[in-house]
Amino acid sequence: MQRRRRYAGLVAAGLVTGLLATLTACGDTGPLSDRTTLKVVAIDHGDRSGNSSKRWWDKLIGEYQFDHGDVEVDVDVYDRSRIDQKVAELAEAGNPPDIAITSGTFAEYAEREKLHRASDVLSTFTQGSFVASLAEAGTVGRVQYGIPFSASTRMLFYNKKLFAEAGVEEPPGTWEELLEAARALRTAGVPSPYGLPLGPEEAQAETLNWMLGGGGNYTDDGGAYDLDSPQNVATFTWLRDDLVGAGLTNEDPATTDRDAAYAAFTQGDVAMLNGHPGLMRLALENGIDFGTAPLPGKDGPVETTTGVADWLMAFDNGEGREEHVRSFLDFVYGEKYVTSYADTYDMLPVTTPATQAMRDDAQYKPLWKFLEALDTARFYPVGKTSWGPVLHDLKTGIGSAVLEKGDPKAVLGRLQRDAMSRDVAEAE
Repeated sequence: MQRRRRYAGLVAAGLVTGLLATLTACGDTGPLSDRTTLKVVAIDHGDRSGNSSKRWWDKLIGEYQFDHGDVEVDVDVYDRSRIDQKVAELAEAGNPPDIAITSGTFAEYAEREKLHRASDVLSTFTQGSFVASLAEAGTVGRVQYGIPFSASTRMLFYNKKLFAEAGVEEPPGTWEELLEAARALRTAGVPSPYGLPLGPEEAQAETLNWMLGGGGNYTDDGGAYDLDSPQNVATFTWLRDDLVGAGLTNEDPATTDRDAAYAAFTQGDVAMLNGHPGLMRLALENGIDFGTAPLPGKDGPVETTTGVADWLMAFDNGEGREEHVRSFLDFVYGEKYVTSYADTYDMLPVTTPATQAMRDDAQYKPLWKFLEALDTARFYPVGKTSWGPVLHDLKTGIGSAVLEKGDPKAVLGRLQRDAMSRDVAEAE
């Protein structure tokens, strides 16, 4: 069984070698002085030393340069905790990369007129190939600056063995059913019936999962912040009183990070939690017989889910390299490479051709539910220039809302006031 079959067996393997020979061949195409160098800074989606994203990029660049010997592409990768800071440092120093792939900080640079529009650095075909929900999320003032590079959606994961031992026959579709299942799991001796990670690592995803389940969101229909809506306050009050307060979650949700919750699920200590596609591989590697289902909602399964994306932005360095950037990005966004990246790093493809290719291939059947959810997923308001600092406040503060003496209305109200203040300040 080949590596791409890992959704059935999830056996990891390295990328194709032979890059040195390719690069050597490319190096003989002409004088170095005639070559254009593109600088790329990218997020590293590898989870171990052997599968760093640098290896994937090096292979792609070697193949690109085989037919584009006049362009040299230099790529550096940084982990998620460092990438935004690194790009900011380069931009402040007046030496931004031609291309940067981050977790979503493009709006600020766009407002400061530091970026190319997507239409400046993508062919019409490539720009039109993105999944519509992602393309829309990448806009600032109705102009696309954020170019989706990788994506994921969220679903409920549950441990089938623990469910069977507790007599729970089906995954919960409503919050009341989730409570019933959690109580049965607790009675059966499961340490944490539900894994609730509201620690600073990725609290924004878990928060949005629950907001959507309660009929809320980060913003209203007009795009204004709506963090302390009655729906959101009711959602976090329910979490505090009915789930956390009843002892049906991990011990301290306010400080529990996503990685810790995932690890507990793969060890059999958590029976259910919300997760992204990469959790499938982790669960199978640890022998967990799991199932996936739509996120439970207050009154029924949630019709939409949380979508998360990493974004590519092209800095305008004033050096007229748009043509070379366009050539390279059209190559990067070819179906082959979009599918390859998603397959290698347990992500979802961001273009419709690659998405359709996965939907037509039975080996990707475990991903189909996640792919279907991408069409209607709700994304963070990354097109707002204030989202960066608002995100920081949310990640470090939302967990306190579910503490025993936490006050959801006060916590969400404070986040809302600060968010609105930042919005006003950014507009001035």
